[in-house]
Amino acid sequence: MADDRRPPLFGPGEPVAVLGLGVSGTAAARLLHALGANVYASDAFEGPRQREAVAALAAEGIDAEVGRHDVERILNADLVVTSPGISPTAEIRRTVAEAGVPTVAEIEVAYRHLRSRVIGITGTNGKTTTTALCGHLLQQAGVDALTAGNIGRPLSEIPLMKRQPDWLVVELSSFQLADLQAFRPEVGVLVNLAADHLDWYPSLERYYEDKARLFANADEDSRWVLNGDDDAVLAMAEPAAGRRYLASIEPQEEPGAWLDEAGTMVQRLEAGGAPQPWIAAADLQLVGAHNVMNALLAGLGAALAGCEAAAIEAGLASFQGLPHRLQRVGEFKNVLWINDSKGTNVSATRVALNAFDRPLVALLGGRHKGESYRSLAPALSENARALIAFGEAAPQIVRELGDVAPVEVARGFPQLVRLAREAAQPGDVVLFSPACSSYDMFPDYRKRGRTFERCVRESYEGGASGRAT
Repeated sequence: MADDRRPPLFGPGEPVAVLGLGVSGTAAARLLHALGANVYASDAFEGPRQREAVAALAAEGIDAEVGRHDVERILNADLVVTSPGISPTAEIRRTVAEAGVPTVAEIEVAYRHLRSRVIGITGTNGKTTTTALCGHLLQQAGVDALTAGNIGRPLSEIPLMKRQPDWLVVELSSFQLADLQAFRPEVGVLVNLAADHLDWYPSLERYYEDKARLFANADEDSRWVLNGDDDAVLAMAEPAAGRRYLASIEPQEEPGAWLDEAGTMVQRLEAGGAPQPWIAAADLQLVGAHNVMNALLAGLGAALAGCEAAAIEAGLASFQGLPHRLQRVGEFKNVLWINDSKGTNVSATRVALNAFDRPLVALLGGRHKGESYRSLAPALSENARALIAFGEAAPQIVRELGDVAPVEVARGFPQLVRLAREAAQPGDVVLFSPACSSYDMFPDYRKRGRTFERCVRESYEGGASGRAT
């Protein structure tokens, strides 16, 4: 299944260790076992999901354990495969690196055994929406395509399919990019760049270094779709070989996609060619100017995979967005409630705040990720009626933003919703965009978002005006 540019990572029967038993690590263990490796998988954390993974792998004849890493066995492996949930600064990662054991990401293992062509998408914010939308456009155009990677389906599941799709749209986090070697997408998309994961990375530069690995194996056949309005994106991609296509909110001469003067999204893949229209930006079912950019990027990715402009137009019109990303919970008593639980960093929340031009009540909090909240002050001062902080980060949020808007602190989500109801006035938006991770209270942003939605609906039971959507 591998070609000359994707040499095997190990031989039959050779020992391979997998670090982490989340969905990606578990899928990698299965793939490695199917490929003939002698697999040992482990996770230092022992929770219900990890124990279920161990039981499932054991039933398939794969050795796995939780609650510890057998360091001696890992260091004796010929290859270590890392899951994206293992911090780059974790002790076991340092131990493996110091011992010089070859290490690759789960994505790399899967890529070596793919027959599908790949659109690889990364960035700080919006990459999941862009990945889902690009996959939707391909599928609506009749292209045999699936989404995989950080969006949910582990890439390691694809080589085990009886028939792989023609195209894969793969979302790539910085953690998945960190340990790549041969990975080279046919089309690479860089959505944007901003500070994130500073609780895991020692500096912004190190975070950007991992993002830049998208371009590590660029050649003259590579095609790059870039946010042309983001200087950091253009600077990162500038040294990469291959052709580039820019997405911009402003009209441009370079090949790419943009908004014309009438507000219509258009594409032009060849310099000097006539622009081909897609759809008016106002007709997208997505909230915010940032989602116009996401749509331009996704559309370009689909166009480079062979989709006609008319098919892209139809797909853009039918895409309804993803849960927990500026998702409409409902409008109750003329107050619009928005779930943006995926707003897990400051830059994502800043984008969410700027998506609305009416007064709002902002709900911020969770586990701090290392970045100051002060950069939210300009957006909050424009239209925030009130700010309600919650979770571990609440004291820091109050310190940094207490002079921008009236602030209260909630202890628990029922109180968070009650305080928001009391602060909001008819015509307002209540925006739940935490700017923090969920890990102080929830296993992931999805559970946090669902809890917020449930609390909102329960709060209005028996007295709702309008409807939840």
